Amino acid sequence: MRCVIARFPFELTKSGVLESMKGIKPEAGTGESVIIGRRHYPLKQVGQVVTRQDRRDFSAAEVLRAMTKLGFTCRTLPEAVPVRDLSPLQRASAMLGTPLAV
Repeated sequence: MRCVIARFPFELTKSGVLESMKGIKPEAGTGESVIIGRRHYPLKQVGQVVTRQDRRDFSAAEVLRAMTKLGFTCRTLPEAVPVRDLSPLQRASAMLGTPLAV
C-alpha cells in the first residue's frame, strides 16, 4: 500500500511492517498505540522504525492512518470526559468524601 508520511511516499505492506518490528521491544508509552503481533507499540516508535525518519518529522496521526489501512488494530487516547458544574452543596459534599458503607 502506498502512503505518505512526512511528505515522503512509502510502499508499506503488513508483512513488511511485521518484519521490521521483529525483535524490537515496545517502549513504555501512555499514548496512542498499535498492536503488532501480541505487543502494543507507540505509534511514533513504529513510524520511526518503518520509515527510518526522526519522530519529529511526522505525526502520530499519519502513522495511525497507515497502520489502520494495513489492517492493524490501533488504540487511541480516550476522549476527555466533560467536567460538569457542581452546585456549592455538591462541591462541599465531594470535599468531605462519601460516607463509608458498613
